Amino acid sequence: MKDNFSVQSAAYAQFRPTYPQELYEFLFSLVPEKNTAWDCATGNGQVAKILAEDFKQVFATDISENQLKHATQKENITYLLESSDKSSFPGHTFDLITVAQAIHWFNFDGFYAEVKRTLKPRGIFAAFGYGVMRITEPVDAVVHQLYKDILGGYWDEERKYIDEGYLSIPFPFQEFYVPAFTIKTSWNFDQLIGYLNTWSALQHYKKANSTSPLTALLPELEIAWGTGDKEVNFPILLRVGQ
Repeated sequence: MKDNFSVQSAAYAQFRPTYPQELYEFLFSLVPEKNTAWDCATGNGQVAKILAEDFKQVFATDISENQLKHATQKENITYLLESSDKSSFPGHTFDLITVAQAIHWFNFDGFYAEVKRTLKPRGIFAAFGYGVMRITEPVDAVVHQLYKDILGGYWDEERKYIDEGYLSIPFPFQEFYVPAFTIKTSWNFDQLIGYLNTWSALQHYKKANSTSPLTALLPELEIAWGTGDKEVNFPILLRVGQ
């Protein structure tokens, strides 16, 4: 698994969007018991802290020590520095295993072997994430220019799984039908820039060119944005199985 987010882990914790409660309620409705959950590639613990509200014990793992330093602390969350395909958990431990906005980086075979080994017989596995946000047509046009035209060659190959809505990832589980969910939030212009700076491709670009692509694009983005806050919508990608 790649670690593309240690460098900007503080910004990641500040600017990345949060998943709606409706998504968690749907997942929890499928889980027969709420004793133990594993949030793999937990990052800053965004998902783990929600799981901890309903599950007795939550284990959250990540390969980034820096990300874990910024993670939300709760008494019933145990954070571990571990790879997705080499966990230290006993077999048949978890009622729910989640991985949010990260499975596209994984060694699928290795991780799925761990899921099947550690999931209880009736346990649920959920992989979810989000695609490119939609704001307004003028802003979306400039963001698309950044995403495709400027950063197109700087995205890791695995980004294709997000562009394909997670539908092309291997999924060797008995799959559930899932409804459509959307992350809805409100941003000011600075929050947009803060979020764009968390893109891994933008960090790759800065490293390769010693400058940010946002510098030249900023005036165009500002004109497209206009004034005030804007509603932001992220389409949620979701695969759930047993």
